[in-house]
Amino acid sequence: MNDIEQRIAALSPAQRALFEQRLKQKGLGTKSVSTQISAIPKRQSSDAPPLSLAQERFWLMHQLESEIHLYNESNLFRFTGKLNGEALEKSLNEVIKRHEILRTNFQLLDGQPVQIIASDLTLKLPIIDLQEVSESDREVKVKQIIQKISSRPFDLTQGALLRAILLKIKPNEHLFLVTMHHVLCDGWSMKIFFQELANFYQAFSENKLLNLPKLPIQYADFAIWQREKIARQEYANHLSYWKQQLAGTLPVLELPTDYPRPAVQSFRGARTSLILSENLTQVLKSLSQREGVTLFVMLLTAFKILLYRYTGQLDLLVGTPISDRTKIEAERLIGCMLNTLVLRTDLSGNPSFRQLLTRVRDVTLAAYTHQALPFEQLVKELQPNRDLSHSPLFQVLFVFLEAPLLSLELPGLVMEPLMVDSGISKFDLTLYLEDSKQGLIGVVEYNTDLFKSETIARMLGHFQTLLEGIVTDPEQSIANLPLLTKSEKQQFREWNRTESDYPQACIHELFEMQVERTPDAVAVVFEGKILTYRELNQRANQLAHYLRELGVSAEQFIGICVERSLSIIIGLLAILKAGGVYVPLDPEYPPNRLAFMVKDTGVSLLLTQEKFADKLPEINAKKVYLDSNVWTTHSTANPTNLVTLDNLVYTIYTSGSTGKPKGVLIFHGALTNCLIAFQQKLGLSGGDTFLSVTTLSFDIAALELYLPLILGNRLIIASREVATDGTQLLKLIHSSG
Repeated sequence: MNDIEQRIAALSPAQRALFEQRLKQKGLGTKSVSTQISAIPKRQSSDAPPLSLAQERFWLMHQLESEIHLYNESNLFRFTGKLNGEALEKSLNEVIKRHEILRTNFQLLDGQPVQIIASDLTLKLPIIDLQEVSESDREVKVKQIIQKISSRPFDLTQGALLRAILLKIKPNEHLFLVTMHHVLCDGWSMKIFFQELANFYQAFSENKLLNLPKLPIQYADFAIWQREKIARQEYANHLSYWKQQLAGTLPVLELPTDYPRPAVQSFRGARTSLILSENLTQVLKSLSQREGVTLFVMLLTAFKILLYRYTGQLDLLVGTPISDRTKIEAERLIGCMLNTLVLRTDLSGNPSFRQLLTRVRDVTLAAYTHQALPFEQLVKELQPNRDLSHSPLFQVLFVFLEAPLLSLELPGLVMEPLMVDSGISKFDLTLYLEDSKQGLIGVVEYNTDLFKSETIARMLGHFQTLLEGIVTDPEQSIANLPLLTKSEKQQFREWNRTESDYPQACIHELFEMQVERTPDAVAVVFEGKILTYRELNQRANQLAHYLRELGVSAEQFIGICVERSLSIIIGLLAILKAGGVYVPLDPEYPPNRLAFMVKDTGVSLLLTQEKFADKLPEINAKKVYLDSNVWTTHSTANPTNLVTLDNLVYTIYTSGSTGKPKGVLIFHGALTNCLIAFQQKLGLSGGDTFLSVTTLSFDIAALELYLPLILGNRLIIASREVATDGTQLLKLIHSSG
C-alpha cells in the first residue's frame, strides 16, 4: 500500500464515501488514484502570495469591523496534573515553526492584500498565577481574563495573529487559552494544532526528539492553487448548480424575536447549551442507520422542522460549514480552508418526518457534490440583496462536530477542552451539535439584540422534545410532531383553567335584573337628556312589543341605522328583547356597502330615523322610524324572553381591506362571558360613569354600551361630532366626570 492509499484508508467513512463518489463520477476507482489525482503544487515564486478566497472575505470584514473581535477564534483547555510550562512553551513555538500560516500577516501590495510570511516567530507564554485569589472571586477573575484576552482585536498587518496564555488555578490545575484570528485557521485546524501541540509536549517532557512527517505544502500553496482554479473556470458546473438551487427570491428567516431587528447588526451574542441523553443519542443513531442517512442529515432535518414550526415558512435556507480539504496534501495543514454550503429545503405538503428526511438527504448530497465552489465566489456571482440588518443568503447556521476536540492524555497530565463564550454571534443563531461520550451536546450561539436567554433555552427544550417525538414515530407529519416540554404542557393546562361562575343570562336579561335593583338611578345621558333605568327599560319594552307585532322572532336579522343618541341604546335593547339579531349600519358608510350588508344578512326590518330616509339605499326591508310615535303606546312590561345564550346577538362586518367584507356572528353566551370577565378582572361595580365613543360597527361598542348598564352605572353617549373632536371630547370627559 503506497503513501496515498494509506491516506485514503485513514479517511473517515463520510470523507471516503464522498471521495469515492467523485472518483466514480470521473470513471475512476481508488486503485488508480495515485496516478489520477492532481496534487496541490508547491509555489515556485518568492513573491508575496495572494489571500485565499476565505481569507479575502475575513480580511474585508476586518477592514469594516477592525475594532471588534468578530473573527477571533478561541479555544480553552484545562490541564489537570503536573504541568511542564517550559515544555508547553517550546511545543507552542514548534507548531508555529511547522506552519507558515501561524507566522503570517496581511498587508496591501500594489493595492491588493497579500500574505507576508515571517521566517520565524517566537512567542513567550505568559503565566498568570491566581492561586492567591479566593475561591469565591477566582471564577469571576478567570472569566474576566478570558473575556479580555479572547476579545482583544488583532492588527492583521503586524505582530502575531495568535496569542496564548496560561492561568495557574492550583498547583495541579491550569487553564490554557489560545486565540487566533479566523484568517489563520478553521475548526479542523484547531484539532491539528492541539494534537501536534500534545505530540511535541510529550516529546519535550520525556526529553525525546519528535520528527513529524514533513508537510507536503504550506497554506500559501493552497491559496495560489485555489486562485488558479478559479482563473481556469473549473467551477462552471458547480456554479450552474448553485444558481439553479438558489434561484428566485431568497426568503429571510423570520424567527419570532424578543426585540425588533436593529437596522445594522451588532454581532453581540451569547451561548446556551443542552446535553441530550446517551439513550436518545443512541436511538437517533440507530434510526439514522435504518434510514440510510448520516446523523448530520438526521439532526439537520429535525432542526429545519423546528425552524418551520417557529416561523411557518416552507422555504428554508440554512448554512453549514465544510472543510475544503478534498486534497490529501491539505489534510494535516493548519489554515482557513473553510467553505460554507447553503442547504435549501422545500417543506411544503406537510410531509412526514421520514419523507422530509429524504428531501434533506437529497439536497445535502447534491450540495456536497458541488462543494468545490467557494462560498465567496457564490456570493459574488449571485449578488444577493444586501441588508445590513442580517447576513446574506441565510440567517442561521447548523454545525455538526462528528470528531470534536477531545481530552488528551499526556505524561502526568490530562488536557480537557472547555467552552469559551466569545460574546459574539455572527448570525441570528447557530446550532452546534457535538457527538460526545455523554451523548449529543448542543450549544446555541444567538444574537442578544434579537433574543433573550430564556427564549433560546425554551427553543432547545423544544428541539429535544421534537427529537424524542421523531424517534417515537418517524411517520408523524412535521406539523404534528410534539414540541412542548412537559412543564409547558402543564403550564398550558393551568392557563386554560378559565372556568368561572357567571350569570347564565343574556345581556337584556341582566339589564332587566339591574332595573329591579336601581330603577330610579340614571342609566343613560345624551346632551343633557336623561333616562333612568326604569324609563330606559320601559321605552325599550314598548319598541320590543311593537317589533314582535311586526313578526320579529328569535334570530331574525334586524338592521339599525341611527345617529349616536338615546335612540341608539333604546333600539339595541328593543331588538334584543324582541329576540332579534342586530346588524349595525353606520349612516356614514357608502350606500353600496350598506346595501351589501343588508343583502348579505337578509335584513327584513330596519330601525332608523326620518333624517336618513333619503340617504339609505333602496333595500327590500320594512323601515321603523325611532323618532315617530307609532310604537310609544305599546306595553311597558318586559316581553317574554325567546332566546338563550346559544342564540345570536349581533353581526358586525370586517373592513374588507383584503376583499369583500365578511360578517362575524356573535352569540349571547360569548357577549355575556366577555362582559362579566371584564367586570371581574377590573373589579367594577356600581357608581361609575362610562363614556361611549365607539361606532356600533366595532365590537368594542358592545363593551362600552352594555357593561355599565348591567352593573348599575351611568352611561354617557358622545355624539359623532364630539367623539371625533379631541377638544370637545376632553371637555365632555371633564364635565361628565
